[in-house]
Amino acid sequence: GDVTSSVTGEAEDGADSRGPWTRFSAWLECVCVVTFDLELGQAIEVLFPVVCVQKTSICYLSFPDSYSGCLGDTQFSFRLRQSVGRRASRSRDDVYNREAPVTLETSHFFGYVYFRQVKDVSVKRGYFQKSLVLVSRLPYTHLFHSLLQIIAPEFFEKLEPCLEAVCNEIDQWPSPEPGLTVNLPVMGVVLQVRIPSKSDKPGGSPVRQTAKEVRVVLSHCLHHSSQLLMLKCFQSVLVHLQMLWELTLLGEPLVVMAPSPTVSSETVLALIGSISPLKFCCDFRPYFTIHDSEFREYTTRTQAPPSVVLGVTNPFFIKTFQNWPHIVRLAEVRMAGDLPKQVKVKKLSKLKTLDTKPGIYTAYKTFLHKDKILIKRLLKGIQRKRPSEAQSAILRRHLLELTQSFIIPLERYMASLMPLQRSVTPWKTPPQIRPFSQDEFMATLEHAGPQLTSLLKGDWMGLYRKFFRSPNFDGWYRHRHKEMTQKLESLHLEVICDAVSPGTPVPSQKQSAN
Repeated sequence: GDVTSSVTGEAEDGADSRGPWTRFSAWLECVCVVTFDLELGQAIEVLFPVVCVQKTSICYLSFPDSYSGCLGDTQFSFRLRQSVGRRASRSRDDVYNREAPVTLETSHFFGYVYFRQVKDVSVKRGYFQKSLVLVSRLPYTHLFHSLLQIIAPEFFEKLEPCLEAVCNEIDQWPSPEPGLTVNLPVMGVVLQVRIPSKSDKPGGSPVRQTAKEVRVVLSHCLHHSSQLLMLKCFQSVLVHLQMLWELTLLGEPLVVMAPSPTVSSETVLALIGSISPLKFCCDFRPYFTIHDSEFREYTTRTQAPPSVVLGVTNPFFIKTFQNWPHIVRLAEVRMAGDLPKQVKVKKLSKLKTLDTKPGIYTAYKTFLHKDKILIKRLLKGIQRKRPSEAQSAILRRHLLELTQSFIIPLERYMASLMPLQRSVTPWKTPPQIRPFSQDEFMATLEHAGPQLTSLLKGDWMGLYRKFFRSPNFDGWYRHRHKEMTQKLESLHLEVICDAVSPGTPVPSQKQSAN
């Protein structure tokens, strides 16, 4: 059946005047139910509201592939390219983008999946297989997975009527405005969420849970299901943390081969989040399948692999990705004694068979040395059963300090390219921002480089040189340049307004307009 026929009620009084589902669409693009049909294979059973999304891609991305024997309930995320010609409300996006730490996805959707596979004798194949999927442009993994944990079990019991009620409730939610804390009621539970804002202090701690209501606090690091994920994902690669951070920072082509879509999507999102507050500007796919519309584009042998991080679970990909420079092969985390078994870095030529052992297959040599004290501290913490919140905080602080030590010299140099305020006069066009000179920047490092805030030794200069060629530098520079240009324009407007306000004497050319 199709929920769309029954879910058409107008938004209640006080809701947005622009018609039904306006509030709903501020949070979600659509809700779908994907089921397994013996004739059709994976098929969309319910799609609400009826929107133009790539149904085939969503069908394939919403089920684990047959290699991940996922019994019971499984949650994971995916990200897919929007079909051409779709564009949501611009004005609302612009308001959100001005204040949010990371702007809204305009070219991709996120999919948040709750998949259930249980034995069921009444079904021909002997299994009940269904996924409830939330599709959104908002990258709030933790919120949407918490929402699914509330809705999905109830939905699998009661099916469609329950989904209709939930959609009506979401259509009453206030808009996700950065910086606001909002209460989101759903099925008798109130999710209290603080929407991340640009002005948040990086690495701020989430609010504690209270007894009366479930509080879900979105971490500033937008892609994480919570910072706890990071520790879980990196457990078997802790000794190679430095390498993974550098590969992500440099936007290197990277494949994560995981035992399940959950491990695959969590690891990809943890990697992207490891360079926060720097925005990851390359493509990334938390869960990628051979049915993906970009499969051909990303696996062609005729050109160098693109700057993208892919999470996969199908062992067939080992053959496909043999010309990729960096492959992280993960197994389910196994403990060696009290410690998670640490994987080794191996030569790419060893990547041949489908039963390839866990490891990081790469010829990459890190620019910076490992932080051995940190690794020892984290491994000791696992042995001593230190609470995972404390472990995660140590890891998060380390990655944040590392990224900030790297960015601060860039920010400082970029600020020096801004014209002096006194050069902004009402009678001339605004002065130009000076061009970014890599050599000039490198010359500042001796006195004002990362060594002021980081103890890590190594070839920082080499790391910056390589970073200048990456999409992450390009994205960071464009964003900063745009902000500075806007600041100059508004300063210029201010001095013009001051100059033309009644009673102000017109200054001679020589006078400063500061």
